[in-house]
Amino acid sequence: MREINVAGKSRSNLGKKASKEMRKEGLIPCNLYGEKKNADGLPEALSFAVPMADLRKVVYTPHIYVVNLDIDGQKHTAIMKELQFHPVTDALLHVDFYEINEEKSIAIGIPVNLVGLAQGVRDGGRLSLSIRKLMVKAPYKQIPEKLDIDVTALTIGKSIKAGELSFEGLEVVTPKDVIVCTVKMTRAAAAAAAAAGRAVALSPVHLSLGQPAAAAAAAAGK
Repeated sequence: MREINVAGKSRSNLGKKASKEMRKEGLIPCNLYGEKKNADGLPEALSFAVPMADLRKVVYTPHIYVVNLDIDGQKHTAIMKELQFHPVTDALLHVDFYEINEEKSIAIGIPVNLVGLAQGVRDGGRLSLSIRKLMVKAPYKQIPEKLDIDVTALTIGKSIKAGELSFEGLEVVTPKDVIVCTVKMTRAAAAAAAAAGRAVALSPVHLSLGQPAAAAAAAAGK
């Protein structure tokens, strides 16, 4: 996984009004969660703020990053866990990070990369990707930037499900029956199949020289 450095400052004002003022100043409210629990046994968050300019390169990218956070001089290694956007403007409102270490496994969505030209596509079908990411579990040092899936042998009407996939050093935690990709029938492929069927039906029948043919030949010679 790629790594990126992000610096932030702790914040004590946690209300909606304070968060709104932060955004006006170009700052995004963030929380960092980890192993630490509060008195009620719930995850305890470290609240901080990061300039939007620094978060843009982490949020608006197809890549998965390990984020090296510097919060008032304290170092934390984390991944982005949840993003909150404005429902109308789509502006970034809030980010939750989750602290990680080299020993503990984490569950994270990794982009799927389909490799090869599917046989079904060669036959006129269309390859459709149903999910863009697979959830996998492993220590973060073992997690790749993408998951390559070979679709070369996939024919029209066939799918690849999460339960059929395996990757070295990773546990796939996406439900086994979730369809990852499918080769769908197209109108062109259906028309070609129908035309091939008609051609077979209308082709001349060649008689073999079996007993009926031999008998017919003998009768004609009399």
